[in-house]
This record gives sequence, structure tokens and C-alpha cells, in this order.
Amino acid sequence: MKTAQTRWRILFSGHVQRVGFRYTALYLARALGLTGWVRNLQDGRVAVEAQGRAAALRQLVIRLKSQPHIHIERTEILPIDPVSRESGFRVRREGENA
Repeated sequence: MKTAQTRWRILFSGHVQRVGFRYTALYLARALGLTGWVRNLQDGRVAVEAQGRAAALRQLVIRLKSQPHIHIERTEILPIDPVSRESGFRVRREGENA
């Protein structure tokens, strides 16, 4: 039986740009077997859309918050519809469409 896939759109605020956040998220998401993407937003936040097991999504948020060089002040999590046939996790550039 296949485990149900959950997808979250997560917005991180604080000192989250120019600190290696995107590549830390990339490494952690891949290690947790998640698919999706991460990118900087123009307003200084970082957006993540990640998909996989709910427990792995929770671990991603916990591990990002525990990074000493990243200072997250606020995390907004919005469950969204899973994306079919998505493979891998990547860094998206500003203005790049999914």
C-alpha cells in the first residue's frame, strides 16, 4: 500500500535570505525523500512547496528551524493539493514558473 502524499506551501520569514536557506532546504528535503521546490521571494521571505509523507514534512520544518545560521521568526503552513508526477526537489529562481 502506498503512503498518502501530502503537500505543504510553507512561507518562512526572518533572516532567511543570503544565509544558505535554499540549499539547506534542498539538501534536507532530498534526504527526507520529499519532492517540490524552494525559492526566495521579493519581500524577503522564502517559499517552499514540499510533498511527501506528513511526518517528513514536519521534520523538514523542524530541521530548518534548528539551523544555527538561519533565524526563522515566522512559519506559515498551508496544506495544498498534491502534484502528480513530480520528481525531485529543486531550487527555483525568482519569477520562474512551476
